[in-house]
Amino acid sequence: MTVHRVAVLALDGVTPLDLAIPTQIFTTRPETPYEMTLCALEPRVTTTAGFALVADGGLEQVRGADTVIVPGFEPIHRLPDAVLGMLAEARDQGRRVVSICTGAFALAAAGVLDGLHATTHWKHIDDFERDFPAVTVDRDVLYVDEGEVLTSAGVCCGIDLCLHLVRRDLGAVVANEIARGLVAAPHRDGGQAQYVPAPIAVAGEASLSATRGWALDRLGEPLTLRVLARHAGLSQRTFMRRFTEETGTTPLRWLLNARLGRARELLETTDHSVDRVARDCGLGTAANLRLHFRRALGTTPTAYRRAFGRSTSPGPACSQAGPRG
Repeated sequence: MTVHRVAVLALDGVTPLDLAIPTQIFTTRPETPYEMTLCALEPRVTTTAGFALVADGGLEQVRGADTVIVPGFEPIHRLPDAVLGMLAEARDQGRRVVSICTGAFALAAAGVLDGLHATTHWKHIDDFERDFPAVTVDRDVLYVDEGEVLTSAGVCCGIDLCLHLVRRDLGAVVANEIARGLVAAPHRDGGQAQYVPAPIAVAGEASLSATRGWALDRLGEPLTLRVLARHAGLSQRTFMRRFTEETGTTPLRWLLNARLGRARELLETTDHSVDRVARDCGLGTAANLRLHFRRALGTTPTAYRRAFGRSTSPGPACSQAGPRG
């Protein structure tokens, strides 16, 4: 696999968790082509947690990267012209530019997000929208994919975005394997709400995770809202409300995303026909699978298999650009 250089740019006041996400996901592994470097304007960088860190790379390493990731930082402050110019240059040269959380403020200040959709942490989204009127703000999403420019919402949404990048680059199997190592959800659709204003479940309240796990084992079967609610022992209305509170998405949208994820794994790891893949993942027909693949991924099942099938060794050069969050 061709080496894909990832520069994680730590700005002063970087949020440690935001920083840890891309450095963990894009660390060097035998099954991935990523070569990750922690970069900063100066070697010593302050963090919001009260400790400092030392970066191995500077702006030269950022300029040589294929993907530049800017984690969140606080307080929001004016950035040096050298940083803003470097981010604008990366965008102009067609390299992939990514932000996590309030890192979107850096991309917007550099003009990278002008004319695009973007998101950031829900607590700062009003300020972001006011300060950058040239950017269309998507408030209730986990992340936004604009092809070579991607932004995520607050903190842990960076996990979803980084796994989305791996999925684009290397396919669902590799992304899911990394997710399992992180003990993270293998796939949350970017269009889910980043903040669900619901109370945390208290002792004695049953989560619907058992029903979701039951459904994942039966994706090839007819699964309706009524069937899911019956398994959970709830009325359809109560099930719909609680499911949305827990996941930030509806049961049927969650089910569609799960079936598309299963289809991707089958296309990557088996030689089954598209018709069989459609049946096994619960989408019924090849025509239906193609329709949802085109809507969700901007490609076809056959093209996806050519890019990520087990007989190929894809690298980031063959990534599929997904839709906006």
